[in-house]
Amino acid sequence: MQLDPITKSDKNREYLSFKLGEEDYAVEIMAVREIRSWSHADPLPQAPVHMRGMINLRGILLPVLDLSARLGMTPIDADRRSAVIVVQVNDQSLGLLVAEVSDILDISSEALQSPPEVADEGGAGYVSALAVIGERMVRILDLGRLLPAKEEYAA
Repeated sequence: MQLDPITKSDKNREYLSFKLGEEDYAVEIMAVREIRSWSHADPLPQAPVHMRGMINLRGILLPVLDLSARLGMTPIDADRRSAVIVVQVNDQSLGLLVAEVSDILDISSEALQSPPEVADEGGAGYVSALAVIGERMVRILDLGRLLPAKEEYAA
């Protein structure tokens, strides 16, 4: 039985969706700790281009990664619609700069499809699944593969 991707069931998971350019992406909502409006991140010397810098999050220094640049796309020109999604995977917390946050999606496991086997170019290796919702193709990101090694942002 084919379920509608946004119909609730026991096999559904919730995802926070967001835009990078004209494309839709999502991460599992259980990894999201909060969503913040964009504020300037203090850059780190000799950091990779996708590492925007650090922000002070209630007394804790949080590295901010430009998700668009990390996926091999044009870096985000942050504006009032941009947001920082604070995620936690294992013992790492990180801010993900995105163009804009879209909504929360409830997607059935049957609606998720494996991405095609392609070379790891343009961030394809970071996509764990694809879901078609209406006219949108949503790319589900694997945060475990996406997060940089701690050495990349250690001060």
